[in-house]
Amino acid sequence: MTDVCDELTWRGLIAHSTDADALRAHLANGPVTFYVGFDPTAPSIHMGNLVQIMVARALQRAGHRPILLVGGSTGLIGDPKQAGERIMNPVEQVAEWVARIREQVSRLISFEGDNAAILVNNYDWTADLSTLDFLRDVGKHFPVNRMLDREVVKARLESGISFTEFSYVLLQSLDYRELFRRHGCTLQTGGSDQWGNITAGVELIRRSEAAKVHALATPLLTKADGAKFGKTESGTVWLDPAMTSPYAFHQFFLNSEDAKVLEYLRVFSERPPAELDEIAARSAEAPHLRIAQRALADDVTDLVHSPAERQAATQAAQALFGRAELRDLTADTLRAVASELGAAALPAGPELPTVVDALEASGVVASKSAARRAIAEGGAYLNNVKITDPTARLSAAEMLPGGVVLLRRGRRTVGALQFG
Repeated sequence: MTDVCDELTWRGLIAHSTDADALRAHLANGPVTFYVGFDPTAPSIHMGNLVQIMVARALQRAGHRPILLVGGSTGLIGDPKQAGERIMNPVEQVAEWVARIREQVSRLISFEGDNAAILVNNYDWTADLSTLDFLRDVGKHFPVNRMLDREVVKARLESGISFTEFSYVLLQSLDYRELFRRHGCTLQTGGSDQWGNITAGVELIRRSEAAKVHALATPLLTKADGAKFGKTESGTVWLDPAMTSPYAFHQFFLNSEDAKVLEYLRVFSERPPAELDEIAARSAEAPHLRIAQRALADDVTDLVHSPAERQAATQAAQALFGRAELRDLTADTLRAVASELGAAALPAGPELPTVVDALEASGVVASKSAARRAIAEGGAYLNNVKITDPTARLSAAEMLPGGVVLLRRGRRTVGALQFG
């Protein structure tokens, strides 16, 4: 596909845009400088943010120039939620998160070439902005009746919304105008839940600069249970490996439901459409092989972490069921596996538990009698080695790197213990 609008549409990445024909013509007459923002309201960005990164990567491949904005000032306030005020995090903590998120996004976009990306922090142009200048130069362009008509504001009017959160839209609009003035930025992208903020920036530039700029919003990507990919939802998938390990990250997408996997592939894989169509056809013919899930998990883990981390995650999954050597895995990988399995934490004392106690503590059996029965039937394993003696006790030699011990009953029921 030579037209980036066609590609983004095919991938399901356009929910809203300002005048579609004008935006297409603007991009065709490029290169265009565009921006996407990330507020540091947590130590890491998450899979919902990665959708915006994928849009930025597609636009950059098409020759356009990305600006990645980390909201050092907007992160101190927080965009209004549908229910309840956001917690206002300490200034020092927000500054630390800014640094972490800048490092994360900088690994996912190219900073080389004619259309090299740039990183900015909106704290740079708001820290010294006086209240009077802000009200005179920005606030005068915002009719209160239109601000009250925003859905999120209407939802909060009865329960109450602070002036701080009510004014967030002004700060985000100021960002767009500042980037328009400093860098000639004429396109903002973001999630559809930000559409009101994004179009307010378009309107501010029209009113104060007498200029026409553009906007594009992506749909909110949801998981199979209907929950969005976000930091306030259960099961958040973080891009920071310390918060979601590469193994857990790979497993999440490997376990994608059939109903969602092709949608995720179009968003998170950069394979060409013809190749993705072929994967879809092969998956339909043999869904039990989970071809689409494997392609998705591999591609997104390669992008966010690295091919080496993806290979380690794949090897760990194989080793759990005896198809690779457990002791070849690193301590970090084994600890990640143990965490995903909900490993019980036990002290590494001089006397370790019996294999019967270990099987029960790991959760692979419901009781000690069930553990003895599994051993007698030949279906109990310690680190993929069949357990034959129910009176045996674990030894230090059986500890895997990281103080992990893996237990298994039958072919599929796996658990772990973490000593230390």
